[in-house]
Amino acid sequence: MMATGPEENLRAAIATAGARPIVMIAVDFDPFVRGYVKSLARPGGNITGLFFQQLDLAVKRAQLLRDDFPALSGVTVFWDQVSADQWQALKRAEGALAMNLSGIEFHERPFDYEQALTQAAAEDRAALLVLALPQFALDRARLPEFALQHRMLSAFYTRQYVEMGGFFSYGVSFTGMFRHAADYVDRIARGAKPDDLPIESQQNTS
Repeated sequence: MMATGPEENLRAAIATAGARPIVMIAVDFDPFVRGYVKSLARPGGNITGLFFQQLDLAVKRAQLLRDDFPALSGVTVFWDQVSADQWQALKRAEGALAMNLSGIEFHERPFDYEQALTQAAAEDRAALLVLALPQFALDRARLPEFALQHRMLSAFYTRQYVEMGGFFSYGVSFTGMFRHAADYVDRIARGAKPDDLPIESQQNTS
């Protein structure tokens, strides 16, 4: 069984898989910290797969904005409860980043980006950082256009946003991750046990 994306998808897989193997792509959470596996090297149980270190990458995107634009004093950050761990990682790094972060939390679609921007401090509207979130992916054409209309620098987690007009992206190749996950499925189909397949931490970017 495959479980890709946010933590809720892995929970759903666990609830239905029984003893069957689960190959996950953990995108918005740390499976070890959350207690789903004993360790990344020896997962234990029936779960293995890939762990996308989104928290570190979220901070790295903010750092790239700061490094490339030293005069930037603040950034508006779009997030919701699925990406809350990414937002908290950013807030912990706020002092080291030496710039203010205006976080705007979203709840139910459709998202009103115009209204949301009014909640950000005026001095933080020069740049927009969109955290990794499936709901934002539905607006991958709309968000770059929104940033351009407001003359904001924009940072995203996947290159599709840049192809739609975003300023830059920094993250892993999701296509590559799914291909790699297929290798896990193949090895398990050939008789390997999930506990014998270390969880791979994905940090290489595209």
